[in-house]
Amino acid sequence: MPLTKSHPQRVALHNEIHARPPEAMRAPLAISHLVMLGDAAEREASRAHLAALLRDHHLPQPDAQSTHIRMDLGPFRLRWELHTEFVTWSFSRALDATGFGEREPTTALESVPQQWLAALPGQLLAGLHLWVVPARGAGSDFLFRHVLHEDGVIASRVADGHGEVYTDFALHPDGFSRMVLLAGGVDASVTRPGAPGSATGNIGPEVQAGLSPRRLGRLVQRLLEIDTYRMAALLGLPAAREAAAALASAERELAELAGAIRVAGPHEEPQLLDRLTKLAGQVESQYAATHSRFSASAAYFELVARRIAELGESRLAGLQTIGEFMERRLSPARATCEWATRRQDALSQRVSRISSLLRTRVEIEQQHSSQALLAAMNRRQGLQLKLQATVEGLSVAAITYYIVGLVSYLAKGAQDVGWPWSAERTAALAIPVVALAVWWSLRRLHTRVFER
Repeated sequence: MPLTKSHPQRVALHNEIHARPPEAMRAPLAISHLVMLGDAAEREASRAHLAALLRDHHLPQPDAQSTHIRMDLGPFRLRWELHTEFVTWSFSRALDATGFGEREPTTALESVPQQWLAALPGQLLAGLHLWVVPARGAGSDFLFRHVLHEDGVIASRVADGHGEVYTDFALHPDGFSRMVLLAGGVDASVTRPGAPGSATGNIGPEVQAGLSPRRLGRLVQRLLEIDTYRMAALLGLPAAREAAAALASAERELAELAGAIRVAGPHEEPQLLDRLTKLAGQVESQYAATHSRFSASAAYFELVARRIAELGESRLAGLQTIGEFMERRLSPARATCEWATRRQDALSQRVSRISSLLRTRVEIEQQHSSQALLAAMNRRQGLQLKLQATVEGLSVAAITYYIVGLVSYLAKGAQDVGWPWSAERTAALAIPVVALAVWWSLRRLHTRVFER
């Protein structure tokens, strides 16, 4: 059938489920894993740095949109991953396990160009050397001679007992932590179930007792992610400690403001509201600056817990498991970050409540002031009406006076044509009539104005 128009992100979204797949691995193997923390410019610069390495080895350049690249460069194999906050570099190479533990083991970084390695963009957040060696004939005592610190070893059986992980989560003189994975024997020649040439389709005893390359790759990836995400999660701890001091100061100031509001007079309320507004701005600014960090740390803590659960750990006699160690050591840091988040939320809500109460109190005072102002305006309006009535009375007298004067002049002129009354008598008789007419006219005018 003809295809309809596809969404522009359809392919990218479909392939997201296959992002960062594990690689098939075979022991013995040396792996060096670096986590470089950086801003957007430094993370993008890592792509150009990777391109320079590939160009020097005459290999294809990375795509401008790719976030995951793995490449075989001959002496070593490279895996580059671009994350939201950091970039991970994983270098691996085959290891000669003969005499492993009797001397300082070789690392994968020794085969990487050192000048190029020293110029990696960003800041080193985590560094781990991981050695994957066959478990056949290996005892755990050899690990304590040149690889790990005996007094701090954490170990467990993983992958349903098909492997053993040893680490001490300590920084060694080279600045890297170390981890050893004793993997069950893997024979690449063993016929896979159901594969061509398999008569019965059953899994051979060597594969049942060991780890397949794919499963070993998934196990190694989980171990690397545990070390990566635990360090990324701990980035929230310094922010939580810095926020604690600021939160304590803000809480003290809020308590002082609450006490001052309780006894403050109306003239002090605007100053208190101004202080409270500034405190609210300070709290919200700190919340905005740390919220993303605490949210990211919570997500990383959750990823660490999930990766540890996926290991399928079981205890080795006398040793603490990775899950137990992380639960004991990471729980305080996780609780501190969560406590700082809750404390910020609670402080923000308290500031908001007190601000609302103070604004309500100020609004009530303003309403009282408005009522007093309206009452004063009513009194002034009454006085104005009384003055207006007085002025209107004087106006009636003044208008009557001028009209009667005109009537007097008319009477004087009318005497020449036979007007029988004198001007004075005519004026005297006209005064009540004119006054009444003027008063009635003004009353009628007022009535019309008020009706409108």
